[in-house]
Order: sequence, then C-alpha cells, then structure tokens
Amino acid sequence: MAVTAHVDTFARDNLPPRDQWPTFLFNRPELLYPERLNCAVAFLDRWVDEGRGGEPCLISPTETLSYRELQERVNRICNVLVHRLGLVPGGRVLLRSANNPMMVAAYLAVLKAGGIVVATMPLLRAKEIAYPLNKARIAIALCDHRLADEMERARSAAPDLRHVAYWGSGQSDSLEALIAEASPDFAAVDTAADDVCLIGFTSGTTGEPKGTMHFHRDMLAICDAYSRNVLRPEPSDRFIGSPPLAFTFGLGGIVLFPMRVGASTVLLEKAGPDDLLPAIAQYKATICFTAPTAYRAMLSKLAGHDISSLRKCVSAGEPLPKGTFEAWRAATGIRLMDGIGATEMLHIFIAAPEDEIRPGATGKPVPGYEAKIIDEEGRDLPPGSIGRLAVRGPTGCRYLADERQRKYVQDGWNVTGDTYLMDKDGYFWYQARSDDMIISAGYNIAGPEVEAALLTHPAVAECGVVGAPDDDRGTVVKAYVVLRPGHVPGADLTKALQDHVKAEIAPYKYPRLIEFVDSLPRTQTGKLQRFELRRIAQEAYRHDEPLSA
Repeated sequence: MAVTAHVDTFARDNLPPRDQWPTFLFNRPELLYPERLNCAVAFLDRWVDEGRGGEPCLISPTETLSYRELQERVNRICNVLVHRLGLVPGGRVLLRSANNPMMVAAYLAVLKAGGIVVATMPLLRAKEIAYPLNKARIAIALCDHRLADEMERARSAAPDLRHVAYWGSGQSDSLEALIAEASPDFAAVDTAADDVCLIGFTSGTTGEPKGTMHFHRDMLAICDAYSRNVLRPEPSDRFIGSPPLAFTFGLGGIVLFPMRVGASTVLLEKAGPDDLLPAIAQYKATICFTAPTAYRAMLSKLAGHDISSLRKCVSAGEPLPKGTFEAWRAATGIRLMDGIGATEMLHIFIAAPEDEIRPGATGKPVPGYEAKIIDEEGRDLPPGSIGRLAVRGPTGCRYLADERQRKYVQDGWNVTGDTYLMDKDGYFWYQARSDDMIISAGYNIAGPEVEAALLTHPAVAECGVVGAPDDDRGTVVKAYVVLRPGHVPGADLTKALQDHVKAEIAPYKYPRLIEFVDSLPRTQTGKLQRFELRRIAQEAYRHDEPLSA
C-alpha cells in the first residue's frame, strides 16, 4: 500500500489482514492508476480544468448545477468540514438524504477533503442509523433536515458523533448558512489511490449489515471496467434512475458513471415507476437505472409518456426474468442490460453489452474481471455445472473488522453467495442466492425460478418464494404472493397459480404452499428479504399451518 494521506487511520487499521484480501487484477490499460489519486478530482475538477465547467452536471426539480457550480459548492462544503467541523483525512462522515444535488455535493466534498463517506438510506430508523455510526466510529454527519427526527434519536446511541449539520432547515446554523461564509476554493487532499474513501454497508438481506471498504481507485475502476466497456455512455447522455445513492448500484449508475465521462444526471427524490416515466419524458433522459420490478411495473404505464429519448436501460439489484426482458423490448425496442453486482465488489461485474445479450443470462465477466463456478470445497466446475459464483478483478471485498471476511474471500476469489451456471460459451445464468436453493424431496429448486414463473400469471403483482419446513418432504416450496387489483385470494386462485407454475417450469417445482399477502418484506434498497420470509415460514410451521395443496 502507498503512503497514506490519512491522519485518522481507523479505516486502514481495521482493514482485514492482507492474507484475507482477494486477488486484485489490473490487467487492462484503463485500470492502471497512479499511486496518488483523489477520485473527486477525476470526477469533477478535471472537467472544469479542461474548459467544460459550464456543461450541465446535476439536474433536479429544484435546481440545475453545472460542473463549475457543483465544484464551487463542493469546495465550500470541504472548507466547512475541515475548518468548522474538524474533519481530518481519514475521518468518517455520515450522509443522510434522498437523491438530490446537495447529497451529491456533500458526497464529493467528503472525498475531496480526504474523508470517508458512509451513506445511509433515508428511511432507516434510529437503531439502524446508530449501527454504522458506532461500527465506523463516525464523528460528523451531514443530513437533510427532513430526516432530523431519527438522526437526533440516533445521536444518543452514538457517543463518537460530535457534529451534525442539517441542510434545508433555514436555520442560522444550517449547512447552507455555513457554506455561504466559506471559501469557494479548496485544494484536494493528496490521497493515495488505495486510501479508503467509502464504507458501504450491505443492505442486510442475510442479517447484520457488513461495512465494505473501498479505495479511491475503486471508484474509478467500476467506471473504467463496467461503464466504459459495457454501458459505453457518451458526454451527451443524461442519466436517470431510482436506486438511492447510499446503494452502490445507485452511486455508480446515477453519479459516478455520468461524471466519469462528463455527462449529466437527473436526481429524483421520489423515483418509483409513477415518477420515473414522466421524469424521463420531461428531462429527455437517455440512460435509465432501476430494478426489474420497476421495469415490469412501468410496462402497463407507458401509454401517455414520451420516453423516446431513452437509448439504454440497465437492470440490476435482483434477477431479471426473461419475460420482463422480452416484454420491455417488445414495448420499447430497448434490450434491458442485466447485470450482477455486490456491495462488496462496489458495482456490476457480470453483464453484457446490448449486442451480446442472451435473454435470461446475466452475461459474461465485465472486462477486467474473471469469474468461475466452484463447488462447496472450492474446486472449479466445468461448463454446464451448477455451483457457487467466484469472481475477482480490480475491486473486491474488504470488510470493516468482520470475521465474515474469511467466508466471502476464499483462495483469492470473492465468493458472492450466488448460485450460477456457466454455459460452454462463457455466459453466466443465475440460479439463486446460494441460501435460496430449496431442497425438497431430493430435488434442488431455485426459488427465483419459481418466482419468475409466478410473475407471468396476470393475477400476480409481486411474489417471494422460499423453502418451508414439511414433515414428509423435509422442505416444500412456499410462495408469498401479492395480487394485482381485481383478483380475489382463495382456493381456486391457489390451484390456478399452482397449475400455471407446473405449466411454466418442471412440475415438481410448483409451490405446494401459497400465502396471499398485502406486501413483501424488502430492504431499503428494494431487495426482497427472503431470510425474513423463511423466518415467517418457520413460525407458521410451528403453529401447524396446513398445506394449501
């Protein structure tokens, strides 16, 4: 590692031992970075230096900022952080906000000042906020004033937190008031390329969140691997999307990818399907990032919205059913670009450019990455075999003081917890999360495959499929189903759905239990919490719930 610029060395001191790190690959010219690097310079300052400061950067319903205007705001926030709030290089700063220009400016300011960003989902409650505050020993927080209630409750449980500055409050001590008095000039801290600049906490699909540590070079690597080689944006592009910036899928897709090429991005605080479609039309967005469920929901709402400006659509966050891909292409002419990423890897590492997509497959390793399928003992499996996905490249897992590092990184490979099949042509086909594979009466059944079959029935709006305990089979397939308006739950619909699944996929995979629910448990990033559904199924079994069929 290079000589650190960090004065506060907490993050570096809590990196995993080097023998537990994955193998990092820098085998392409675009991934060779200098020893000294502050990524905020590459994303922001370079465009001003190159004479493009007047180009639009951030667009929102309330304001539009050029690259030069954003740079000035970032510099002012840097001066507030350093001279008013006591940030030193290596210090951690909690950020809390919906997606808006001030959130992006605060994010870049922490990076430029040599600090470490810890961004959190806006809907988190005090207990959930206190966890990263304490785990990362955070002393400073910048927060939208509309989120003050839970932020203030979290303060009492976070003894290291010394300063909280709110924006949007109109008070004399608001962040806007502080930056109005600050200098618009600030020289970026001379950080090392391998200085930690981001601690991204996982969304908790499998229990207690883990803090994933990423370097300045990692922020560029996801742009120079996936965005450059697969997405291929142009400076004229205008990005839009739904994922929160605290979700690394959103950080890359809505902020880093456009800024790496000098493009612009539309920031929406509310970005559900009913919000995205009119915003795409209004702002003439060209590249959209959202989850498969959102694309599916937008299909029935396309009429009346001019989305002809769109030229690329990226889907990630959960598996993309082939039916959703085909329906979106039929309705829009656009081939959804599927991809799998992980907070541990920072962003997408398997995907395919539009002209290489095979519907139903996730794709091939992004240039710069390698992937393979291994068995439970870590041995390589041949094409056509189902096994665990292992990947390595220019980014990788480094947990903050967490014993789970040994499980995620094995023999230099990141083992993501996903079950995949690689075909003879090198395409990777998603099967399930490794802990979502249901073994029933000796059969291996992938829950997401059953979900995809159910979603092709017109009565099903959403569904989640897990294994439920059963005295005869050990485990049976159980589906939790949210119905579309106009459909009535009952025995007749249960049988209709079961018959539908039997007709769509192998009959033994059909859900023997179906429970109709009003909503499904999801993380703040919108991911289905199957571990919570499994808990509910276990609880129902203990109360001797009968089989539906």
